[in-house]
Formats: sequence, C-alpha cells, structure tokens
Amino acid sequence: MKFLCVGAGFSCAVIARELAQAGHKVTVIDQRLHTAGNCHTERDKETNVMVHIYGPHIFHTNNETVWNYLQKFGEFMPYTNRVKAVSGGQVYSLPVNLHTINQFYGKTFSPKEAKAWITEQSDQSITEPQTFEEQAMKFVGKDLYQAFFKGYTAKQWGVSPTKLPASILKRLPVRFNYDDNYFAHKYQGMPKNGYTEIVDNILNHENITVQLNTPFDETMLSEYDHVFWSAPLDAWFKHQFGKLGYRTLDFEAFTDEGDFQGNAVINYCDEAVPYTRITEHKYFASWEQHEKTVCYKEFSRSCEDGDIPYYPIRLAEDQALLSQYENLANQAKGVSFVGRLGTYRYLDMDVTIAEALKTAQGVLDDLANNQAIQPFYFA
Repeated sequence: MKFLCVGAGFSCAVIARELAQAGHKVTVIDQRLHTAGNCHTERDKETNVMVHIYGPHIFHTNNETVWNYLQKFGEFMPYTNRVKAVSGGQVYSLPVNLHTINQFYGKTFSPKEAKAWITEQSDQSITEPQTFEEQAMKFVGKDLYQAFFKGYTAKQWGVSPTKLPASILKRLPVRFNYDDNYFAHKYQGMPKNGYTEIVDNILNHENITVQLNTPFDETMLSEYDHVFWSAPLDAWFKHQFGKLGYRTLDFEAFTDEGDFQGNAVINYCDEAVPYTRITEHKYFASWEQHEKTVCYKEFSRSCEDGDIPYYPIRLAEDQALLSQYENLANQAKGVSFVGRLGTYRYLDMDVTIAEALKTAQGVLDDLANNQAIQPFYFA
C-alpha cells in the first residue's frame, strides 16, 4: 500500500519506519525545512553547541520497549535533569524536595518532620481539588504554592491557576528526601548527536520518501491509500467548529563567554519576571566542552495564526470544541490522527513513540486480516 505521513516528527517517523519495513511505500512530508518537528536539534554556528531549536527535550521513560527501540537509531548519553528555580531573590532546587523545604523555611527538618510540617501547612479542608490552585493548596500549602507554582503557572498558561484543572499539578512531585532528579523514570538520557540524527535514521529506509518544505495539499489524497495526520486536529477539518486553543513559545536566544547560569534549566517563578525560564544548552550535552555558551529565554503566549503550536490548553471551552472534532475524527475514513497535535493531548516523547508503534502494528494487523484500516479512536 501507499501511505502519506503528514509531519516528520517522531509520530510519523516511527509509523513510516514500521510500515516501510513491512514492505509498504511511505511518503513523509513536512512544511518545515527539517525533520524531527519540535525535537529538532542542530549545531550553533558560532559556538558549536548542540541547540534544541524549539526548546529543550529530555528523554525519560519507564517503557523498556521504547527505550530499546531508540537505541537502534542513535546513541544516548546519561543525563539527569536537575532544575533550579529563582523565587523571591533566592535560588532553590526543583522539584520541591527536602532541601527546598529546609531552605525555604530556614529549617533542618528530617523527612518525617518535613512531611508533618507540609501537612500542617496544606489545606486539608479541600477534599476533592477541582482547580490547579486547590490541588496546590491541598498538596503543599499557600507558601510553597505562591513561591514556586502560582506565578510560573500563570505565565506558562496565560490564565489564573484557579481556571486550570487540578490534573496539571499531578505531574509535579514533592519529595521528602534530597533527590533533585526532576524525573523519576528508569531510563533517562540525551542523544549524543541530537534528536534530528535519530529521526533521520528512523526515516532512512528504501521504502520511505521524505519531502521537506512541502505543505499538505488535498490533491495529494488521490495518490495514497491512507493518511497519518500529525498536524493540528482541527486543521484537517478546516477549523469548521473554530480553532482549538494552544500556547506557543517565543525564544530570546543569546550567547556568552564561558558559562552563563551554570545549569541547564532555571525557572523564574515570580510573575513580575516576563519569561518562564532560561535554558543553557551546552549543559544538555555535559560530555562536550565549549568555550562559549548559548541560552534561551522562554516566553509563553497564546498561539496565533502562523505560530508554532506547543501546548494544548484543554480548558472547558477547548474540551467542548474538542468533543465535536473527536466525533468527526472517529467517523473519518482514510486518515489516522496521531501525536500531540493530531490528538490534541500533552504527550511526552516516549508516549508519542509508544503510540506510534501501536498505531503501526494495528494497521499491519488489519491488513494481515484483510480488514479495512480501523478508524482512529479517541480514548
């Protein structure tokens, strides 16, 4: 069969590879001039630092299948994400851990003492948190919430934390030990030569044709048996119900001699600071040595026409709109919606790859059983 994959990020690259290895012909198109989507990495010409062009991507997973899959296409180096946060003129360790708690409160708590203290500070009258703010107040109490979460979250999402669902905060742990590893997954690392090399290696197959600088056009449909769509879900349906909401990022890049901040990621939690964080990219490749450094200041705002969508907002109005597009997607023929944009969900890289492998296998199973390719189902 002949397949068209719209988008050259991880979702379509993995699907294309699996189908190509089974003997099918796959064309992958992308309107940008490079592969790997928002995971794209390239060497900065001035400093030779490997830069994450669309912001840092750190690979972490408990999925051994996904981890082993990636090892076939590129070498990963050990990397631990240790985030710092500036709040009220002080530098702290994130996620909130025993060191953060002791430093913030000027204490020398043991783990048990810290846990009892935070329980005392938290609002236990909130039994079923509905909003981000309620979840934080129940989780860590007013002081830590205002210091580390309130301002940063308002900047990141452009709305008050009182309007965000509680589920967002469930991804942010509090630890009562001195573990400052931002992630708790078994497998963590960074590709030695960047993500783009890995995606290119996945796409390197005789049955795969890659066409960059190539926007999707409906006239292409007649040439293919099935389409995998990793572009925005509502775009496939020409925004007929309206546009789903996204946040986008603006980056203010700058170089410096030596080190600038001494760490890969520093969050700026005070709402008065206009940017959310500064990332220093040479620290994402600690095995390399560079005399100069490249940094990004990140500014979050609403996604407008022509912007690159990063984070689906999924507020109440977006959920109502999404349900209408889901109904259309579940009835659509000849297309599968994949990836963060295609399914309008926040997905980490490992989940994206796992779902792509599952999608490809489902297609191959359908074909082996002489069945029509099953429509995409939104869970």
